Amino acid sequence: MFTRRAFMAAASAASLSACAAKPPAAAEPPPPPPMPARYGAIYTEPHPVPAVPDGVVDERLWRQEVENPFPFETTGTIIVDPDAAYLHLVTSPDRALRYGVSVGAAGYGWNGDAKVQFRRKWPVWKAPDEMIARRPEFAPYSVANGGMPGGPGNPLGARALYLFQDGKDTLYRIHGACEPKYLGKSVSSGCIRMLDQDVIDLHDRVQDGAKVVVLPSVQHHTFEVPY
Repeated sequence: MFTRRAFMAAASAASLSACAAKPPAAAEPPPPPPMPARYGAIYTEPHPVPAVPDGVVDERLWRQEVENPFPFETTGTIIVDPDAAYLHLVTSPDRALRYGVSVGAAGYGWNGDAKVQFRRKWPVWKAPDEMIARRPEFAPYSVANGGMPGGPGNPLGARALYLFQDGKDTLYRIHGACEPKYLGKSVSSGCIRMLDQDVIDLHDRVQDGAKVVVLPSVQHHTFEVPY
C-alpha cells in the first residue's frame, strides 16, 4: 500500500535527485586585466611597435617599481636573474625597476659580471655560423653578408645592449623582439629578450659602461621558437 508518508519520501528523493543532476552553472572567469598604457603601440619610432595584447603577459612580468632586492649594488646596475625571468635596474639603494624577460640558451650558458659596452637602436642582427648550420635559410644574414637590417622581423628588436667582459665581447645581449606569449619562458635561441616597449625604456635609462650582473642558473628548460 502506497501511503502518504511513502509518497512524501519519494517526492523528496526525486527533488534531491533533480538538484544533484543540475549543479549551478560555474561563474564566468573575470576578464584579464588590461595592459597598462605603457604597453600600447608606439608610432614615434623608425618602425612601428605593436601594442601588447591583453591577457597574454602575466602581471608579475609587467615593468614595475619594486623594493630593491640588491641594495649592495650601485645605482645604474643591471641584474639579470634567468631562473626568475627578471631583470632589475637599480635606481636607488631602496628601489629598483623590474622587467620581465625570456631567456634563451645563451642566457643560461653565461653568468658573471660584465658591462654595457654600447647600445644600439634597431640593431643589425648577424646570424651566427652555428645557427646557419642548423637553419640554412639564415645564410643571407651572416656576418659575411652584413646581417639583417633593423626593423620588423629582426630577432634583436628595437634595442640591444652589448655586454663585454675585460674588454672582450661576451656575445651576450639584452635585446627586444620578445613575443608576448614567450615572456617569462625559456626559449631555445637568443640571450635575454624583452618586450620592445621595455627594452626601449631600459635603453634610455642606462649608460654605456653600466655594470651588469648575470646570476647563475640552476635550471635550463627550453622549447623551440622560430629563430
